[in-house]
Amino acid sequence: RRLNVRVNIELLSISSPVHKKDLAVRLTDDADPFFLYNLVISEEDFQSLKSQQGLLVDFSAFPQKFIDLLQQCIQEQNKDTPRFLLQLVSSASVLDHTPVSLNVVETNPFKHLTHLSLKFLPGNDAEIKKFLASCLKCLKEDKIMLEEKLRKTEEDLTRQLSYTQQSLSEKSRELDKLKNEWTSYTTALTNKHTQELTNEKERALQAQAQYQQQHEQQKKELENLHQKSIQQLQNRLSELEVINKDLTERRYKGDSTVRELKAKLSGIEDECQRAKQEVLSLRRENATLDAECHEKEKLVNQLQTRVAVLEQEIKDKDQLVIRTKEVLDATQEQKAILEESTEKKQSHIEKLETTIKSLSAELLKANEIIKKLQGDLKTLMSKLKLKNTVTIQQEKLLAEKEERLQKEQRALQETGQSLQMKEQEVCKLQEQLETTIQKLEESKQLLKTNENVITWLNKQLNEIQMAKKLETPASMHGGVRTAVSPQGMPDRPSFPSSGINHPISPLYAFQNFLEPAHNKSINPHCPIQFNTQLSKMNRCADVQTATAATSHPANKENGDNLGLESKYFKKKDDSIPLRGLSQNTLNSEYLKPYFTKAQPSPKAAVTPASAYFPG
Repeated sequence: RRLNVRVNIELLSISSPVHKKDLAVRLTDDADPFFLYNLVISEEDFQSLKSQQGLLVDFSAFPQKFIDLLQQCIQEQNKDTPRFLLQLVSSASVLDHTPVSLNVVETNPFKHLTHLSLKFLPGNDAEIKKFLASCLKCLKEDKIMLEEKLRKTEEDLTRQLSYTQQSLSEKSRELDKLKNEWTSYTTALTNKHTQELTNEKERALQAQAQYQQQHEQQKKELENLHQKSIQQLQNRLSELEVINKDLTERRYKGDSTVRELKAKLSGIEDECQRAKQEVLSLRRENATLDAECHEKEKLVNQLQTRVAVLEQEIKDKDQLVIRTKEVLDATQEQKAILEESTEKKQSHIEKLETTIKSLSAELLKANEIIKKLQGDLKTLMSKLKLKNTVTIQQEKLLAEKEERLQKEQRALQETGQSLQMKEQEVCKLQEQLETTIQKLEESKQLLKTNENVITWLNKQLNEIQMAKKLETPASMHGGVRTAVSPQGMPDRPSFPSSGINHPISPLYAFQNFLEPAHNKSINPHCPIQFNTQLSKMNRCADVQTATAATSHPANKENGDNLGLESKYFKKKDDSIPLRGLSQNTLNSEYLKPYFTKAQPSPKAAVTPASAYFPG
């Protein structure tokens, strides 16, 4: 069998007559209060237990180690195959009160190891009673604590309710004020923002018209400048074409001179040997000239790159750049030819250098003109960028103002929603107030109608008593005098022996009024029982009231119902009992119909009342 057992471990210190410590262990079951096993281990007992089971722990550390073993058992209890188990083994039945061994067992695949084995004695009747008394004491203390907490919580809740009601009334007032303030504030804000929007729109339209006009003027100016620059470039192209023609003519003349020189070569071969020495010197000079030529070639390459940039920027100059490249190629070919002929004629090379210098100067002039045009374009672009930045800033300002307007509109919507929620709460509270007011009015009406019924009953009783006094007095029986009215109602008794002639109470008259009326009814098997002195007097007057009832039959107005119809004496669940009546009178079957909702008969001269008899 598997159970959940509570283990209590206590360390008891005893100072008299000898100071010693005992370890008390108790096993209990929360479900079974008679399940009780105790074990008390002293230091001497622990020494024998230590030697028997081979423990390595002292008496001071033994309780903590035992608690650790129990915690390991608790951790392993929900597993399918727990490693640590707590076994309670009994050799005989529980009723024999034989000792029981509690074993802490560790399971492994090889063996079940018992770490500790303790023998517990079952509790006798006195110990069980003591344990149950302590449990009952704890439960009572818990109950008292809970009752105190409940009372405190009730007081706190009532205080909180009153405080919340006050705060609700204050907040409702604040809400009304906030509504008024918010309506005025929202109207002012809307007017203000509408005016600002109209002003900003007018300003934006004016600025837009101005910027459009300025943009058109600048566009026209740029178009005029561009046309002028195109015309200048075309003029420059025509001049370069003229120069190119001159160069071609010169090249043809140079070719003719080269042919003449070839013809003269045969005559000059003799002079060639003489000129070898001069050629050596000329070669040295030629090296220096080669270096200069390389530098000039670098300059020419730079000019070519600049021309390529100009081609990308101005597409209309492609033809000019191509022709300049052809001119440069021609000059390079002339250079190659002249380099070959430099050995023979240095003078011709100098002429060609002069032509190259003139061409480079012209190209430099063209580059200067192009740079000026680029600077003008940059200035125009900077102006356009400034205008674009100004327009972007204005657009950003407009967008920020629109975002502010949207945020304010959202805030207005949120406040409107919160106002609606608060209005709904106020409506609910008003409905609750109306319901409570209605209930109060109904209760007031009930009280008024109850008072009217009481007065009417008192009046009826007084009238009946006055009618009885006018009639002849009836016979006396047992020292008590009773009189019967013509309607069969007994008069209030008087006590001549005691000197009391005034009426006792309307309750006694009401009880005597009910008894003869119901004696004439169909169901005579339910007599009224009175547990006071008045019931004895009614028993003495039974014969006289019965004879009077037979001689005076009941009429409609003064009979059984005393001017009230039978529907007004029906039993109601929510009727209020009369105060001052005993339990027997309230439980009687004759009085129950009279404590229900009643209305006076139209024959009786009483105001209509739909109410209960008051308590």
